[in-house]
Amino acid sequence: MKILLDTHAFLWLVTDAPELSETAKQVFLDKANEIVLSAVSGFEIAVKYSLGKLELSEPPEVFIQNRIFKNELSVLPVTLQHTLKLSDLPFHHRDPFDRLLITQAMTENLPILTRDPLFSEYSVVTVW
Repeated sequence: MKILLDTHAFLWLVTDAPELSETAKQVFLDKANEIVLSAVSGFEIAVKYSLGKLELSEPPEVFIQNRIFKNELSVLPVTLQHTLKLSDLPFHHRDPFDRLLITQAMTENLPILTRDPLFSEYSVVTVW
């Protein structure tokens, strides 16, 4: 299965955080799955780090690249198609990073690994 990570799922998975569900761990560890990190998550992490809202063991550019390499993640760029889909998206969710992840999942037909219950308000498959 190819699956898109929500930003919190990425951070919790690569730090083995206690908030992780067993299902999330299994999906992440299953080598048959292709785990995808969106460029949106890089943007969110960099912004929150620069605002002092997120602590990391290394600067974001090092932290993220090392975890992508170590965990053999694929990277999903943001395309114009992803951004334009935002105009059709109802405002169940107000977070701009999450809204863009949702449009990416919809456009790319990918399930999202997330604990966020608001994602279920959209026509995307969530796994947790």
